[in-house]
Amino acid sequence: MKKILVTGSAGFIGSNLVKRLFKDMEEGVIVGIDNLNNYYDPSLKEYRLRELEKSKPEGIKYVFVKGSIADKALIDKLFEEYHFDIVVNLAAQAGVRYSIENPDVYIESNIIGFYNILEACRHHPVEHLVYASSSSVYGGNKKVPFSTDDRVDNPVSLYAATKKSNELMAHCYSKLYDIPSTGLRFFTVYGPAGRPDMAYFGFTNKLLAGKTIQIYNYGNCRRDFTYVDDIVEGIVRVMAGAPLRRRGEDGLPIPPYAVYNIGGGQPENLLDFVSILQEELVRAGVLPEDYDFEAHKELVPMQPGDVPTTYADASALERDFGFTPKITLREGLREFARWYKEYYG
Repeated sequence: MKKILVTGSAGFIGSNLVKRLFKDMEEGVIVGIDNLNNYYDPSLKEYRLRELEKSKPEGIKYVFVKGSIADKALIDKLFEEYHFDIVVNLAAQAGVRYSIENPDVYIESNIIGFYNILEACRHHPVEHLVYASSSSVYGGNKKVPFSTDDRVDNPVSLYAATKKSNELMAHCYSKLYDIPSTGLRFFTVYGPAGRPDMAYFGFTNKLLAGKTIQIYNYGNCRRDFTYVDDIVEGIVRVMAGAPLRRRGEDGLPIPPYAVYNIGGGQPENLLDFVSILQEELVRAGVLPEDYDFEAHKELVPMQPGDVPTTYADASALERDFGFTPKITLREGLREFARWYKEYYG
């Protein structure tokens, strides 16, 4: 009977992962932890938690803990109580632009919080630690698509620097303490009940309020959008495939450590993305058919910390786990628009 810890379980990806585990597992224990902070509207996090309570099956013991992974005593207590087999660390302070104004919360959650998780995995050995990294670690890399073989030494935001730090810390703990760990670099995740600070959600809110949306780099940005169900499918497959523990010629552990990209592999131009979004918002009845989109669009320069293109080479994920993201941008935005109409009425 597996015991799984999902940190950030009220978050966008975390809640979708727990929901998927409910479907896949016949028995077991799932513990979720989230601090429900107000980086964005906490009522959306509470909605996700209610949805989880509704979908919990009979054979699963599900426990939600309100708390922070930066609280070392709390994390240690959970590991002592449950002796987790698998840990999926999705708790993190997200957002590139927010990190410029609020650096403290990134250090607390992404560095200290992740350190607490690593220490707990060290003292209460786990089968596999899976953790969220980010496509932002590629910084201003000019070579596309981004490969996990590329150097990632030039982050352009504190958020990116904390995510790269997570990979380095995980490698160190894998080497020193033989902890199987896998980092996942997510590429622009979107979908229903997503993060309101993401472009597709923020654009929708603004258009509905009759405000102007700003399209960065004059529309010459390309993003590798990845629908949340594809992200979750990737996580679930990776959870079951921990890097093997092996010994080197010196008799010491070879770090059981891996990093993968999870991205759509189809970078979309921002202007095309906005066109599809507006079509699906009209289709879902969120916006009227005669909405004047041109009057509500403004092309603006690049923002600090942003990168012009994100584009994943996810061939390693396909090679090792037989999976490539499949859901198209139109399919994904259609699901988002339907959900938005239902949730906001």
